[in-house]
Amino acid sequence: MLRSLLLASCVTLTLPVAARAQTGATDLASLIECRGDIAGLTALAPALEDPLKAVALGWQPLPQANMFMTEYRLASPIRVFGRGTDHIAFTGSSVMAILDLPDPRPLASELGLETAIDTAAKAMFGKELRSEESRDAESGQVLIESVVLNVSNVSSHPGKTLVGCSYSLDLPEDAPDTDTDAPAPEGAPPPAPGGQPR
Repeated sequence: MLRSLLLASCVTLTLPVAARAQTGATDLASLIECRGDIAGLTALAPALEDPLKAVALGWQPLPQANMFMTEYRLASPIRVFGRGTDHIAFTGSSVMAILDLPDPRPLASELGLETAIDTAAKAMFGKELRSEESRDAESGQVLIESVVLNVSNVSSHPGKTLVGCSYSLDLPEDAPDTDTDAPAPEGAPPPAPGGQPR
């Protein structure tokens, strides 16, 4: 059954590629600010799977400082939530900006997010901004696209704040679990073992 955690993404970075997706047309700032959709995130899959395609977009792959994150330096900075950055990361079904903010709490408060974890070592905030029902054209299956804004810190990046959006495509909560081996609908990130950035 396709289920995603709302505040933390626990799926691998293997997003299926939609045949009609155009990687170059994706607006990173819109995706990070939760103004995009799962199709926009899926369109980035070729760049995430092939470093040469990432470089062609002007992304410089960075060393993996956190086993749950794939990071890039952008050729041109972007602005998200009024702040500039040239450092982005992907984890599971999330795309994030890495900001030079030592404390994520003021940004989380500014964005009206709910507290998930708030300790001296770890702070994580989030809020579901959108949950829309749609029907898969081929199977007729009802799906729920959920969009969740997240702000957090991570021990591998001291003095930084991660802000971004998780996109998921799931079966409704009350859907019968009749075929757990059924293939995922096109465009849905598959469930897999993994975890959130620590």
